[in-house]
Amino acid sequence: MAISTATVIESGIAAPPRPRRRPISVGSVAAQIFMIVVCVLWILPIAFALYVSLRPEAETNRLGYVSVAHHFTFRNFSDAWSQSDMWRFFLNSVRITVPAVVITLLLASAVAFVVSRLSFKFNIPLLILFTAGNLLPQQVLITPLYRMYLAIHLPHFLSSSGLLYNSYAGLIVINISFQLGFCVFVLSNYMKTIPTEIDEAAIVDGASVWTRYWRLTLPLCRPAMAALATLLTTWIYNDFFWAITLISTGNKRPITSALANLQGQFVSNQNMISAAALMAAIPTLIVYVALQKQFIAGLALGSSKG
Repeated sequence: MAISTATVIESGIAAPPRPRRRPISVGSVAAQIFMIVVCVLWILPIAFALYVSLRPEAETNRLGYVSVAHHFTFRNFSDAWSQSDMWRFFLNSVRITVPAVVITLLLASAVAFVVSRLSFKFNIPLLILFTAGNLLPQQVLITPLYRMYLAIHLPHFLSSSGLLYNSYAGLIVINISFQLGFCVFVLSNYMKTIPTEIDEAAIVDGASVWTRYWRLTLPLCRPAMAALATLLTTWIYNDFFWAITLISTGNKRPITSALANLQGQFVSNQNMISAAALMAAIPTLIVYVALQKQFIAGLALGSSKG
């Protein structure tokens, strides 16, 4: 039964205050406009690449890329897949990305545990040492690194050439080296938010350092590990510089450098190149969708703890 305002006033019961609308400020409007503009600028190249990849090459050559399409086709996708042997380069990227991500997370979590959960003199210097590696640009190290790769020999089951150069192991090692510092920095800060009482109780129960790391700390870092796994997969999978400089055999290169070969082979068919580039981005999208909940949870926990 509805109660009128007059009845409420007569009975002496105060009516609940109406929520006030917050005034729209100039800053909030400018922020929303900025985010919309950034989203449009971010999506526009992808949408244009999709538009070009769905158009026939003959129509694009006749009317130009910025023109209204008369019909669409998936022929460019099938031609790019069959003519460039993309499946082979996809497998190459998997062989490099999966071991690099797993080993990086294991090593980074172990170093972060030592830096953040154990007390000794060199905690801060050790963390600075790992973090400082990210400050060096790749181009500065390429000449000594190239000579070092030519001087290091590997067994034939790891490298068909017998060298660290021109091998999957070489790309895995260099990606681990360059991504390790960032992961140590993130995980060490995340582990510092875990209550120290957990370790103290484990020590009282006689747990070893390995047990405290593997069975206690590491499961609690699952959201952060998932977020880092998503980022590492994207970065290592999309790597172009190391794949071009440290791999000389064309059929060993990952998908990103294979697209460069496709550019040289089909220099006039930009429609096919756009289709191949979109197909190359599918694995990273799959990884993000699969780890989306953990990725967002890791970012949220990292922002609320400190």
